[in-house]
Amino acid sequence: MTDAAPVIYAHGLEKSFGPVQALNDLHLDIAPGEVHGYLGPNGAGKSVTMRILLGLLRPDAGTVQVFGRNPWTHAVELHKRLAYVPGDVELWPNLTGGEVIDMFLRLRGHRNRQRREELIERFNLDPRKKARTYSKGNRQKVALIAALASDVDLLLLDEPTAGLDPLMEAVFQEVISEVKAEGRSVLLSSHILAQVEALSDRISIIRNGHIVESGTLSDLRHMTRTTIEVDAVGSTDQLAEQSFIHDLRQHGEYTSFEVDGDHVQQVMEMLTQLQIRSIQAHPPTLEQLLMRHYGDDLAARGVDEMITKKVS
Repeated sequence: MTDAAPVIYAHGLEKSFGPVQALNDLHLDIAPGEVHGYLGPNGAGKSVTMRILLGLLRPDAGTVQVFGRNPWTHAVELHKRLAYVPGDVELWPNLTGGEVIDMFLRLRGHRNRQRREELIERFNLDPRKKARTYSKGNRQKVALIAALASDVDLLLLDEPTAGLDPLMEAVFQEVISEVKAEGRSVLLSSHILAQVEALSDRISIIRNGHIVESGTLSDLRHMTRTTIEVDAVGSTDQLAEQSFIHDLRQHGEYTSFEVDGDHVQQVMEMLTQLQIRSIQAHPPTLEQLLMRHYGDDLAARGVDEMITKKVS
């Protein structure tokens, strides 16, 4: 992370399709060498953001720059410095996977043969097969190899591991960690929260076309609740009276509850008044951060409350 000009700068972006507003005053910036997780459900505006950054869509309002250039007017120049992987890759059916990879590398002007072969081996792809014979996962591998073998400064990855098995997802995480170590930037949109949590320097959560929270995972965790489980001698009734404690439950000798992040120290001081036999504290997960913003959407769709609690 540096103080240099951002690789991606978006300020006040608006984009509508008829009566549907896809982006609503969206602000997003990514620093050189940063892996930035971009989270939100389908329809939140993630893919529209990607297409604007690629110069495929023109925003209705706001400012957007990639490497200091407007992607709508400088798309050809910028595409030499970036690579994009969508979540649903379509390939030319009569070309082999290797031919598709080579075509993309030539288009970007980068042909690192050694890197190409290394990635083909690591992702366990047979490049001699025609693209029409590939499964969804293998089509994703072709796109990933073509992007990762390119000597570009920015990767735009929109659900890049859709269709990959867990072993290949692990390979993907290894390669992105290497890309990050090389100082390249990544905008990563993914439904695999553990993947985003493991790779990202910062995370932005988008809802209805608007960024509702952005920061490091540590920053965001301070904004939500920590789960505490305690086995103690004495009454914990005083905890239930506090406005910053939620969902207090008894499980035999154990008491569990959630506490607002900025009151953890106060709760620990209260617990010292009891005779504690054991205590466990769990920092909030990325799922909980998302549920903070999308839990009401699930309730509106009739999702069972217990399922919602389990996810959160």
